[in-house]
Amino acid sequence: MSGVTLKDIRKSYGAFEVIKGVDLDIRSKEFVVFVGPSGCGKSTLLRMIAGLEEITGGELKIGDTVMNDVDASRRGIAMVFQSYALYPHMTVEENMGFALKYAGVKKDEIKRQVGEAARILELDKLMDRRPKDLSGGQRQRVAIGRAIVRHPDVFLFDEPLSNLDAELRVQMRIEIARLHSELQSTIIYVTHDQVEAMTLADKIVVLRDGRIEQVGTPLDLYDDPDNIFVAGFIGSPRMNFLPAIVQNGRLVFDEHDGQSVAPPPLATKLSDGMEVTVGLRPEHFTKEGEGVLELTVEIVENLGGETYAYARQGQSGVLTIATGGARNLHKGDTLRATYDPGDALLFSRDGARLR
Repeated sequence: MSGVTLKDIRKSYGAFEVIKGVDLDIRSKEFVVFVGPSGCGKSTLLRMIAGLEEITGGELKIGDTVMNDVDASRRGIAMVFQSYALYPHMTVEENMGFALKYAGVKKDEIKRQVGEAARILELDKLMDRRPKDLSGGQRQRVAIGRAIVRHPDVFLFDEPLSNLDAELRVQMRIEIARLHSELQSTIIYVTHDQVEAMTLADKIVVLRDGRIEQVGTPLDLYDDPDNIFVAGFIGSPRMNFLPAIVQNGRLVFDEHDGQSVAPPPLATKLSDGMEVTVGLRPEHFTKEGEGVLELTVEIVENLGGETYAYARQGQSGVLTIATGGARNLHKGDTLRATYDPGDALLFSRDGARLR
């Protein structure tokens, strides 16, 4: 398998620049997920790697070979799309082996390679069926199998689970993780779903407006985000953000009846009058600590093992509180949310992390 290197990659449509200088190293056998909101450029970047979009500027390497002007069919990649794109008149076996047949591979070798891919994807008993006789998850596995038989240097996945229902998405996430473990392949995977990113990736690339915001392991991004965008995007439910002002060495939540706490230890000096944003994840409210917020419950989500309360203090925004499975909360109840200020993350007015 090969790694992928992007150096100052840019993409423009006329005067409109959509990819704005991306630098990224993807190691061989690494599972990398591009994640970000709609319109951030993640699918465009993937298509540039695949050779389906022309690169306006910069350099793309797969392995040690510059691929900017190499045809898509010669890049050693295989791509799995959101739509299954299966031939409806062909069987599962014929769909999976079509690219090999087109390339002139002998029938016995096609049968061997398709059979091996079918074994990996547990499609052995479905080989004579046609796409209309398959579930959504089975069709997606056939599409993945069609990519496997090509033995590519790099697998590209473009939101492959978006058409599946919630239960099938969970099942297919497990299948794709198992596939990566068995094949030890280089995978670049695009999704807007940060849960997919957290559960599948060795490394996550968070994109916004055609630029990389941060690159790191899932837990690195969760625990140590570089800015307020990454902090809010990674994690479900998302992080809570509370405005505060520094007064006499404490963080004062001016919308919370003057309640204040000492800030977590920082290398950055906080000056009096400085406006900051305090980030607290929903699970941070389950601990004892100096910080206390008196909130009014608006909505309760009982999920069995966990309960989330969506609660408001005065005229401030709604906060999400993980209550550890408590089932006795109701709309209108007063919730005393306690937290350790050491768990808080601080951000400047422009959204940069204060450390």
